[in-house]
Amino acid sequence: MAIKVAMVGAGSIGFTRGLMRDILGVPELADTIFSFTDISGKNLDMVAQLCRKDIAANKLPAKVIAAKNQREAFAQADYVISTIRQGGLEAFQTDIDIPLKYGVDQCVGDTICAGGIMYAQRTIAALLDICRDIKAVAKPGALFLNYSNPMAMNTWACNKYGGVKTIGLCHGVQGGHWQITRCIELGAQKEGLIKKDEKLHRRDVDIVAAGINHQTWYIKVQWRGMDMVPRLLELFQAHPEYARTEKVRIDVLRRFGYYSTESNGHLSEYLPWYRKRSDEIKHWIDLGSWINGETGGYLRVCTEGRNWFETDFPNWLSQPSPKIGPEHRGEEHGSYIIEGLETGRIYRGHFNVPNKGHITNLPEDAIVEIPGYVDHNGINMPVVGPLPLACAATCSATIRVQEMAMEAAVHGDVTLLKQAMLHDPLVGAVCNPEEVWQMTDEMLVAQAAWLPQFKAQIPAAAQRLAQAVKDGTRVKVRSDYQGAARLHTKTVEEMARDRQAARDNASAADKGKMTHVSTAAVGGWGQAGKGNRGRR
Repeated sequence: MAIKVAMVGAGSIGFTRGLMRDILGVPELADTIFSFTDISGKNLDMVAQLCRKDIAANKLPAKVIAAKNQREAFAQADYVISTIRQGGLEAFQTDIDIPLKYGVDQCVGDTICAGGIMYAQRTIAALLDICRDIKAVAKPGALFLNYSNPMAMNTWACNKYGGVKTIGLCHGVQGGHWQITRCIELGAQKEGLIKKDEKLHRRDVDIVAAGINHQTWYIKVQWRGMDMVPRLLELFQAHPEYARTEKVRIDVLRRFGYYSTESNGHLSEYLPWYRKRSDEIKHWIDLGSWINGETGGYLRVCTEGRNWFETDFPNWLSQPSPKIGPEHRGEEHGSYIIEGLETGRIYRGHFNVPNKGHITNLPEDAIVEIPGYVDHNGINMPVVGPLPLACAATCSATIRVQEMAMEAAVHGDVTLLKQAMLHDPLVGAVCNPEEVWQMTDEMLVAQAAWLPQFKAQIPAAAQRLAQAVKDGTRVKVRSDYQGAARLHTKTVEEMARDRQAARDNASAADKGKMTHVSTAAVGGWGQAGKGNRGRR
């Protein structure tokens, strides 16, 4: 019998259409039943039309159902995939703009920092609701594959409080793996170890990455049996593109000895050192791509992508559908996990799972990102052992913030939420305690519509803000501050000047992907030795 895959947040065109094509690229899964659901009926209908068109054009027996509600979508599902962005772009805007008034300048705001912590408050409540419906109507043992950020906090809550086996999936490891491969490739060309025009694939470079989502570290890198970790710093410094676009990652590599999986913009906001002084931010970032550190960059490209998709949708319907097949699959883990479980083919990827002694110097039950293997026997996660101490220290600090924020989201605990904000590395580097308290109250009030667990506490937060104004004790903020590196959000008319770029943005699940696969550069080393978003 055909398997059933339910996708919640299916109005996300980049993820939904791409994941469907990846799954259908497995010959044994060509008759899969897809059940899509999203709170935006309009977005759901548009994506369902495109996916049905793709199926028909490739003459496949698969089926797409656009379910009216979540329980209907999950009924008898073998797998449930989440790509929700709870609160959509409206809430996302407040994740960026309110902290900016207090000097907290974020590029992405979806993992930790002020934006990521509040994103968890919105998303965890929704995911626990999803878990209840999975347990109620999906097949027994249905696997929950979560793509929704903040990855670690969401996956932690679902496993601990949702009662559903949940695996968190992210493409960050593949992205950095490609960067490392390009550096090795170009260095090897210069040293004559490969031909000048010879290209390497990332499967030519063996890696082990371990840590926590968006703070995972390449602790082993081998090429032709050589340990490349000691050479990575000089390789990245010699790369004419990455030396410009990855300054934060290279500086951390210089000081820690290990390269991080996450982009320059992402990593810069998880640490207390690179975005705490507005006049220094531009030194560490590059505005050639949002992912390199632009203020509110991810919000900008998501807004542009959504606006373009809604405007350009009729043209999408008239275009030829992409080919579906094994050779056309992307690199997202989801389809390969399903393939491994259903066919027995072995797949090795990096997954987010509860720490059960896998990384021995990180807290138990925290969500860690480590290598895993999938086949008919299930998902198997080997023991990695200890992380290098500097990497472990950085991850441990973030885990404690994640834990407080996750528990605050589950229990509607305002004090714990403020304590999570206070202990966040970048927020703590920029704000004093009273600023943190006021900023958190302001974000609670602004996001009240998506915070059901805080319903009883939000009136008191509003009252505290009003009383501070009345008493003259309100912390002064910079209401007109736009950040150190904010760019203009393009209108549809402006995007129309480059329709292909606009379409690429709208259709991409990984909106920073082009920075991961660049092939330009020269480099060198010494002697050879032993990478919607919609809510239901």
